[in-house]
This record gives sequence, C-alpha cells and structure tokens, in this order.
Amino acid sequence: MIGMRSQSTAGFLGAVVAAVALAAAFIYGPSPSQLRNPTQPAAVQAAPATEAAPAAPVPRGPVIREVPNN
Repeated sequence: MIGMRSQSTAGFLGAVVAAVALAAAFIYGPSPSQLRNPTQPAAVQAAPATEAAPAAPVPRGPVIREVPNN
C-alpha cells in the first residue's frame, strides 16, 4: 500500500500547483471587461510646424592631419 500513499501525495501536490497556476492566471490576466472593450490607441500628436536643424555629426575619434617624416 506504499504505492497508494505516493500517488495520493503526488495528486495533492499536483492540485496545489494547479491552484497556484489558476490563481496567477486570474491575478495577472485581463479582466472580462478589458476583453470586451479593448482600449483605443492614443491620438497621434501633430508634428511641429518648424523642424529643428540637424545637428553636426559627432567626430568618431582623433583626426591625424599630418604624419611627421623623421
């Protein structure tokens, strides 16, 4: 009858894991009202009338202009 005892323990632990997973689904899942009425995207704001001038490119490293001939 030892096999019956381990099966009962496994069934109980499986039920506990299933209950935790179900509770997490209810807590972190969307509510039924969110499923029926999805939110509308925010209105896109108009671009400004004057565009800013592009910034000068940033130098990537030191610039060597002359190499001395010694």
